[in-house]
Amino acid sequence: MQSKKAENVEVSVAILTDEQAEQHFGIDLSSHDLQAIWVNVKNESPYRFWFLRTVLDLDIYPPDEVAILFKSQLPKKDFAVFRQRLRDESMRVELQPRSVTQGFVFAPKALGGRYVDVRLGQDIYDVELARRAAQENGQTTIKAKELELRFDFAIPLPDGIFDYERLDTQHTYAGQTLPELTLDELRAEVRALPCCSTNAEGDAPGDPLNIAIVGDSSQVLNSLSRSGWSFTHRLSVKSISNLIGATLASTPYPVAPVSDLFLFGRKQDLALQRGRPSIAERNHMRLWLAPFRYAGKQVWVGQISRDIGIKLTSKSSSLTTHIIDPEVDLAREYLLQTLLAGGFVQAMGFVKGSQAAPMSAPAVNLMDDSYFSDGLRLVIQLSDSPIPYSQVRSFLWERSAAPILESQSGDAEENFQALDTEQ
Repeated sequence: MQSKKAENVEVSVAILTDEQAEQHFGIDLSSHDLQAIWVNVKNESPYRFWFLRTVLDLDIYPPDEVAILFKSQLPKKDFAVFRQRLRDESMRVELQPRSVTQGFVFAPKALGGRYVDVRLGQDIYDVELARRAAQENGQTTIKAKELELRFDFAIPLPDGIFDYERLDTQHTYAGQTLPELTLDELRAEVRALPCCSTNAEGDAPGDPLNIAIVGDSSQVLNSLSRSGWSFTHRLSVKSISNLIGATLASTPYPVAPVSDLFLFGRKQDLALQRGRPSIAERNHMRLWLAPFRYAGKQVWVGQISRDIGIKLTSKSSSLTTHIIDPEVDLAREYLLQTLLAGGFVQAMGFVKGSQAAPMSAPAVNLMDDSYFSDGLRLVIQLSDSPIPYSQVRSFLWERSAAPILESQSGDAEENFQALDTEQ
């Protein structure tokens, strides 16, 4: 269970495992790819709030719909009782002042982890009464911070084969004292890194190392999961079997494993992805904990690219590999924008050091996929809490060549026109 408090309101959430849900409700929610999310709101304020359930998940299931899904599995005489129990245990949307309300929300099943956004909005009827009363008293506003409260939670959902379950940063550099870098030293160290990841032997270049993230492991996991990134399964007999099955059927596998690439003498410490409906298409990144720190935080060096297809290969243990989008800078920009949209970027900048290759003479990775890039690495310092875009700072290092523009031909100029501002 996780809890957070703001403005005299405390919210607690938990996600039942499949086994816990079956023990509690007597049904296997996972058979219909559902999860039960428990929510408890202790409202010690004098305000009436509404629980905005669709912010948590647009595809939530009302209790009657859940009941219908399991109707055929229940004796006819038990259905009405079962349905009423689901209704009675559902989380209410109206939250009375000075009260405690708890219940369940049924949502599509998430794998590996779930970002739970609990949004409470003050009752609009009450707010309008307060506004009119304020106007009558010569006031023009009421406290905006009390109108909407937001409580966000990143909840891990381990199943035994996610790579983050083995993440142990305390022992990655055991016995070593990692240097604490200045900003100038950080720029120099990130620039001096190899251009690319490698194979296990370290003698052939893999995908370009084009990102670096400043933030401790929990901060990295929380920020990325809250921005829509999913965790990945480790390569195993089970995950490879799932991967091959999804490939043949062209179905989703949102936590599919990624192949191993190497840096600092080891495979990636962590991998994340944002999948599409087909296993063949996804954004994915690999991250390695770097042997240095900045601003009291860990630094992660990584590789990000977009997969746009799948091909068979003898170079992979899974016998399949994804084909990457040759314009790898677009994936780098995608990461930046997902984190900016969530308010998780405190500062950012670009530094040289990645593999530069023009579209006319592309580079090639281990799987013989070609790509082109401006050769810059995106460096992001994560914010401790969400901040507005107006507060994001730049390191003022390099300017990035804008993705998309670098892949366009001269014909694209007809879609652009500089304005003549001289009068």
